[in-house]
Amino acid sequence: EARRWGLGTLVGQSPTLKKVLDNVDLLQTTHHTSVLILGESGTGKELIARAIHDRGPRRRGPFVPVNCAALPRELTDSLLFGYRKGAFTGAEQDQAGYFELAHGGTLFLDEVGTLPLELQPKLLRVLEDRSVHPLGARQVQAVDVRVVAATNADLAGQAQVGGFRQDLYYRLAGYTVRVPPLRERREDVGLLVQHFLQL
Repeated sequence: EARRWGLGTLVGQSPTLKKVLDNVDLLQTTHHTSVLILGESGTGKELIARAIHDRGPRRRGPFVPVNCAALPRELTDSLLFGYRKGAFTGAEQDQAGYFELAHGGTLFLDEVGTLPLELQPKLLRVLEDRSVHPLGARQVQAVDVRVVAATNADLAGQAQVGGFRQDLYYRLAGYTVRVPPLRERREDVGLLVQHFLQL
C-alpha cells in the first residue's frame, strides 16, 4: 500500500504523524462523512486524501482529484456538476461533471477555499441532498460520493468574516484531519533522510 500510494513519503514515528494515520484508519468505517484536510502547502494533503480513499469502503470506486484554484471561474459550475446537450452555445453533447465521475468513490476538492462564493450554495445543496443538477437538465441526478476537501487557508476564519460560507464549512468539516509541517515533527527528519537516500 505504501508503494502504491506513495505513503512511504509519510515516513516517521512522531506522535503528530501517528495521530494523522490514526485519523485515516478511523475513517475506514464511514462511507459518507465529509473530510476536511488542513495543512500548509507541501505537507501531503492529497496523499492523505488518497489514503482515506484507498483504506476506506469506497476503495473500489474512482478517486477524482480536482484543483479548485485551477478551475476557470466561468466553467466551474459545468465542470463540477456537468451539463446537458444544448445547455449553452457549444454544448453539443451531454458532459458528466466531476461529481458524476466520482460516483461510488471519492471526490477530492483541493484548495476548496478558492471556490467562488456564488457557487458555494450549490455545493452545499449537493452535500445535503446527494444529488446534482447539471446545467440544462430537467431533473436532478443522484450521486453517491464522499467529498474530501483540503486547504492551506484558515477556512474557519474566512467563514467567520464572510469570505466562505459558514454552513458549507461545517458541512465539509464533518471530520477534520490536520497534517503537520515537518518543523512540528523534527524527530522524523532522520528517518526521512534515510528514506530518500534509499530511493
